[in-house]
Amino acid sequence: MFPMNLLSRSQPLVPVIRLAGVIGHLPYRGGLNLAGLAGTIEQTFRLRGAVAVALQINSPGGSPVQSALIHGRIRQLAGEHKLPVIAFAEDVAASGGYWLALAADEIYADSNSIIGSIGVISAGFGFPRLLERFGIERRVHAQGARKAILDPFRPEEPEHVERLLSIQREMHDSFKVLVRERRGAKLRADDATLFEGDVWTGRRAVELGLIDGIGDLRGIMRARYGEKVRLRRIGERASWLRRRLGFRADPVADTLSALEERALWARYGL
Repeated sequence: MFPMNLLSRSQPLVPVIRLAGVIGHLPYRGGLNLAGLAGTIEQTFRLRGAVAVALQINSPGGSPVQSALIHGRIRQLAGEHKLPVIAFAEDVAASGGYWLALAADEIYADSNSIIGSIGVISAGFGFPRLLERFGIERRVHAQGARKAILDPFRPEEPEHVERLLSIQREMHDSFKVLVRERRGAKLRADDATLFEGDVWTGRRAVELGLIDGIGDLRGIMRARYGEKVRLRRIGERASWLRRRLGFRADPVADTLSALEERALWARYGL
């Protein structure tokens, strides 16, 4: 039997964290969030003999808060354990998905991956005449002049929309700062090109400096660490009850959550 230190030198270990899906707390459908990923991330960076950490990302985005929390935890542990982090985008790393990719020191993608969407969006529906049509009276009692702004059953008011846009601008500014910090001199386009919510193929993203190259996890890791590199997927399994029964506590909420998730993917033609 080979000693462990000899094995680690001849077969370098790269643990892999898969970050796939919509970012946030999705009712009864999971979603990517720090609470669900913290154990996986900690376990990954504690593995003995690891020479790097790889992120497999396939996400259309979601919650900016959870994107920032996951990103921050990965960067903290990368610094503590002095391990390089390399991200690999699959179908899409857009919006919050690209925010996650920025936790890596290097980012790779397929030439046809969808990359970018550096912006902030809030979407919904308005039903101001629906209740009147069916003779339904809506009763809302609130303390605070802005407590009930953007109620979907009331007409939009310009000052309420402007309040939402001001919040979005703050979030967008945070996103832009992060991109500049993480990509730095690699960026090869002006702000008007990069930060207006556009998306690009992987090939074009390389030209813009948003990612470092075209390639997949196995190919890049074998080229860098040798053909004997060990890629070990790290992840937390679903609970026994959920796996066994496909448990759903609220079918209606689960369906609405699925529709919201579907809409996010559909924005990128997926």
